[in-house]
Amino acid sequence: MKLLVINGPNLNMLGIREPEIYGTTNYIDLVELVNQSCREKDIEVTICQSNHEGEIVDYIQGSYKKMDAIIINPAAYTHTSIAILDALKAVALPTIEVHLSDIHTREAFRKHSYVSLAAMQTICGKGIDGYAEAINILHEHFEQKR
Repeated sequence: MKLLVINGPNLNMLGIREPEIYGTTNYIDLVELVNQSCREKDIEVTICQSNHEGEIVDYIQGSYKKMDAIIINPAAYTHTSIAILDALKAVALPTIEVHLSDIHTREAFRKHSYVSLAAMQTICGKGIDGYAEAINILHEHFEQKR
């Protein structure tokens, strides 16, 4: 399986930005967890991060016919980006949306996710462990299809 993991704006600031919400784990730790989880399951992974909506759309479009699945934490674009939603719909890959915090218990504007309309599942509030859970779900999904 080939997996694309996309991290949206400000995730590069993990451990610095609002640690009371996002924890003290930094972005390097998140990348290491994803790489280790994928190694354990023999998954080829590409991890990217961008603070720019168009670049995230480009990553998604670039996955067409090259990747088998996507894990995306669109961060603030979760609540605003129809462009990211449309790109996910266009490539039509199994997608899991991940959020470090529980977006459903935060400010009212964070409760709506456009991305969830294209995701097979959304994982919220589990910190970086949500990425490992998403990897397990996708691995199981593809194992069942064999």
